[in-house]
Amino acid sequence: MHIVLVEPEIPANTGNISRTCAVTGTALHLVLPLGFSVDDKHLKRAGLDYWRHLDLHYHNSFEELAQEYACARFLFASTKAQKLYHQVRYEKDDFLVFGKETAGLPANLLSRHAENCIRVPMGKSLRSLNLSNAVAIMLYEALRQQNFPGMT
Repeated sequence: MHIVLVEPEIPANTGNISRTCAVTGTALHLVLPLGFSVDDKHLKRAGLDYWRHLDLHYHNSFEELAQEYACARFLFASTKAQKLYHQVRYEKDDFLVFGKETAGLPANLLSRHAENCIRVPMGKSLRSLNLSNAVAIMLYEALRQQNFPGMT
């Protein structure tokens, strides 16, 4: 599995997500620009000593990443999606794509891939889940469907 963070802004979220990726054997792709320095103490503290176990990739744009993995399936997390995350049949090389904390993914990207947009159900009165929580929920469902490959 692959997690993609498009222009993440909050170092603690990225640190938490990196730890989740490390313990699950999931590749993490960060699409620039980042809203923080990779030397940020909050980023490193949230990831603890898991950084050396992380399969980490940087990309200058989402288009660059999509071109590099042209044969892959990309699933886009959006609070505006109709399909719920558990209604998807996940495959081992899927890319789960998440947007920045303050704005989500760009509308033009979501509209180009509307059939591959998914969401976590929530009450109607609130805006969204924390990014690291949304990543964990979706990733663990994908891994559950695959019988948690490489995990005990």
